Amino acid sequence: MSNSTALIIVIVAVVVVVAIVVALIVRTRGRERRARQANELRTQAAGQSTDVEYAQREAAARQSAADQAAEEAQLAQARAEEARRELLQSEAQREDTVREADRLDPHVDHSSADYQPGDVTPPRRQA
Repeated sequence: MSNSTALIIVIVAVVVVVAIVVALIVRTRGRERRARQANELRTQAAGQSTDVEYAQREAAARQSAADQAAEEAQLAQARAEEARRELLQSEAQREDTVREADRLDPHVDHSSADYQPGDVTPPRRQA
């Protein structure tokens, strides 16, 4: 083997070793950079924990208020339905009373086709 061949082999070996060392350094620095980024993100996330807890409490409070409003709305709806039933019952009782009065009144023809309860228009007298 000649001196020039030996020199080329040594240079190639040195270049390969330097390339490996550089690659290891770059890889190590990349890992360190990613580790720093990860720590920064974890610190940022820890700072957001307070915001998340506040948002959770706010969401729970609003859900509770919505649930209470829904219960109140159901109660109001039930009361409105009861009031409508009472109104219908009152109207029916009034109409029954008017029909009974019309039945007793000799001036009301409660058997005619155009009879309306409570229509107390006096009958027309024939001339």
